[in-house]
Amino acid sequence: MLPPLREAIVNQLNSESLTALLKTKPANKLEIWEDLKIISFTRTIVAVYSTCMLVVLLRVQLNIIGGYLYLDNSVGKNAMTPLAPPDVQQQYLSSIQHLLGDGLTELMTVVKRAVQNSLGRVSLKQSLSLLELEQQVSWIRAEVEASSERRLTWYMLADDENALADQACGLTEKDVSTIRLLNETRDMLDSPDFSTVLNVCLHRGFSRLLDNLAEFFRPPPGDSAPSSAPDSLSAVSLPLAKIIPIINGQINTICSETPSHFVQDLLMNDQVKEFAANVYDTFSTPQELQK
Repeated sequence: MLPPLREAIVNQLNSESLTALLKTKPANKLEIWEDLKIISFTRTIVAVYSTCMLVVLLRVQLNIIGGYLYLDNSVGKNAMTPLAPPDVQQQYLSSIQHLLGDGLTELMTVVKRAVQNSLGRVSLKQSLSLLELEQQVSWIRAEVEASSERRLTWYMLADDENALADQACGLTEKDVSTIRLLNETRDMLDSPDFSTVLNVCLHRGFSRLLDNLAEFFRPPPGDSAPSSAPDSLSAVSLPLAKIIPIINGQINTICSETPSHFVQDLLMNDQVKEFAANVYDTFSTPQELQK
């Protein structure tokens, strides 16, 4: 799912067209640089958010299906109507298109506004240390996550009953099963445990982003300051104009082709694995049939 996600982000936040324009030495070069500043930070921050969301949402969905498949295949259940036949699984998993479509577009709008508020007035000539860059990212995150317009889970799964429910009079058995799965998924996404796991993933994701950026802020060879010193994050500063291309290229690391080290890092997190196991346990117990 990462290549379609990366493509969707790049298509809507196309910094490449701006860098191509800059090579033509246009009269409005400064204006284009300002646009590039906002788009570069927006698309990298959106990439971290959306990749974390994609990982945890698919983890939930696959474990809900896994639990139901266990029930479908368990002894004594063969006579019952399958809870998750292949056509229902396909329709249910296609709900990820919200995150790749409307959810992603709205997330971009919110992140871009936060980037503008945080970095809009920062001069391209102003130098920033890694510590100051980390502070900028923290401010942007705080605004995005404190937004009263949308909860983070809205970007992942539409909060309406989806298009199927609009045709209530003509729902097939498959549609009814899919809507049940979607409603159960929303219940999971609304749980405090899910919120904790998503926050853990976001913290790890943004930490990994800053680790990647740190490679560009290393003191020059022969510098006497040890890199482990508490003030080493402030030891090297770069003009914002030099940071922009570094930030701009991070999407290729975050949304890289399989195997993605960024995604593997999230999937191997103990809290993510424990939550996924709990989801499976919940939906693989016969009591769940009574819902």
